[in-house]
Amino acid sequence: MIKILFANADKKALIKTVYLAALGHFGVDDVFDIDITFVGEKAIRKLNCEYRNVDKITDVLSFPNVEIKLPVNITEYPLDINPETGRLSLGDIMICNKKAKAQAKEYGHSEARETAFLALHGILHLLGFDHVKKKDEQIMNEHQKAILQKVNISR
Repeated sequence: MIKILFANADKKALIKTVYLAALGHFGVDDVFDIDITFVGEKAIRKLNCEYRNVDKITDVLSFPNVEIKLPVNITEYPLDINPETGRLSLGDIMICNKKAKAQAKEYGHSEARETAFLALHGILHLLGFDHVKKKDEQIMNEHQKAILQKVNISR
């Protein structure tokens, strides 16, 4: 289950659609708990500085609770299963709303597209993807493009 804080109903619906499309893309059941919170510039900068030692505003941060590789069998993570939901607590995502709006304008696409992209980017990080190495970045970009196309979100 995905929980989204400080977003309107349209953003919540959009992110849930992208989340379910990502799971479908990988053939994974909805067995995760993920929290997505929209924050201001001050909060995202503080988190970026505290957790990444980068003292600047960023667009999205992901905080995985557990390192997984797909496909995933949640019974392999008994200590990370939420006893209230029976779901794997995958992690948290923070999105800077103001940065998302600015990037949408900068890239010439809708705020909805930017929000969907940032949420998906964070979700992919929680699912074990990264973009530190060029090859990994290419793989992550291909997944992002394919998933956004599935939900008819384009630039």
